[in-house]
Amino acid sequence: MAKNDTKNSLEALYKDKIVPELFKEKQYKSIMEVPKITKIVVNMGVGDAVQDSKRLDAAVHELSLITGQKPLVTKAKKSLAAFKLREGMPIGAKVTLRGKRMYEFLQKVINVALPRVRDFRGVPKNSFDKQGNYTFGVKEQIIFPEIDYDKISKVRGMDITLVTTAKNKEDAFSLIQKLGMPFTK
Repeated sequence: MAKNDTKNSLEALYKDKIVPELFKEKQYKSIMEVPKITKIVVNMGVGDAVQDSKRLDAAVHELSLITGQKPLVTKAKKSLAAFKLREGMPIGAKVTLRGKRMYEFLQKVINVALPRVRDFRGVPKNSFDKQGNYTFGVKEQIIFPEIDYDKISKVRGMDITLVTTAKNKEDAFSLIQKLGMPFTK
């Protein structure tokens, strides 16, 4: 088997086409300066897990189906009496994807999940932080093909963060746009 066969098509696109394009466009001094995505963090908050811990189990299962990796259960950092929440109570799940799984997940989000969103007009352009990371929210987990609509107990949203090595918003935007992310016009 050739070395290129094990690469994901999005990863191959990045290495073969996007890196040289960005290197030329932004006039970096070294090829190592070209920004790349280092990891993707998928976070699903389950606020109603305070009343029923089975809901957290369902969210963990759904997140593992979507990402192909076992989620980490997140716990409350502070106690909030208004929400009947105590410090250390489990209230969500998150997955950190790197390497091959990261590229596979990003390709699935861009090509399969986002086009399935009802009335989709693109992801917002203004969700970059100062370090060049991009975060966007998905309102329903049912846009992913792994989720069977009949088997879910509740429609939940999630936050997806693309962590990049970009030094600023503009470089990160160029990278993510070239990867095929559908931004709003």
